[in-house]
Amino acid sequence: MESTHQALMPILAVAGIGKSYAEGHQRRTVLADIGFEVARGECIALVGQSGSGKSTLLNLLAGIDKPDTGDVEIMGRSLGAMGEPELTLLRRKHIGFIYQFFNLIPTLTLAENIGLPLELNGAPARQRRDRVRDWLAKVGLDGREGAFPDELSGGEQQRVAIARALIHEPALVLADEPTGNLDARTGQIVLELLAHLFRDEGRTLILVTHSRKVSEITDRILALDNGRLSSNTEWLSW
Repeated sequence: MESTHQALMPILAVAGIGKSYAEGHQRRTVLADIGFEVARGECIALVGQSGSGKSTLLNLLAGIDKPDTGDVEIMGRSLGAMGEPELTLLRRKHIGFIYQFFNLIPTLTLAENIGLPLELNGAPARQRRDRVRDWLAKVGLDGREGAFPDELSGGEQQRVAIARALIHEPALVLADEPTGNLDARTGQIVLELLAHLFRDEGRTLILVTHSRKVSEITDRILALDNGRLSSNTEWLSW
């Protein structure tokens, strides 16, 4: 059982993050002195125009890339203090990912795609089957276990991706433009499903978006402008 201290601890704490890359004989600063905390169960929109550093920041939060300065803590654990095997295990057990382009494995059935995080974490086959059935029902695809991704519409594939991201009950979910590859109507359906599931499941979500409509489902907006956090969100598209 969680202690009171653990329950009150932020899921995510970012302190003084900076990141730059070499461009010819110079270095280009992508992020500078980024700091914020995310509470358990909070839904955050990370917004910014193209080139503002959103994708770089998401990679740093997942431990896929390392900052030049500062640190990221997930569940009180410093990513900077971990080696690659520990980071891989952390991502496998405690982080879920939702991408713009679904990233489903075409040769696997829906059941196999959704159950993959459980399989990687060593869950027994019967538990995997039961949880996959439950999650297919939650995303409106019950009875489709044996279908393959190319038999589904884009919206249906994104629902599968959402189920895959949540099935292992991660502490933190990182979503990169989850409706960006869908038409407006389908995107709205997926967005409403995403919001509903996160409220029901009590998961913590950081969602990268350009859209004001997407940001409206979140508890808070973090805006990036030229690599720094900003309060300006007037440019957000409708």
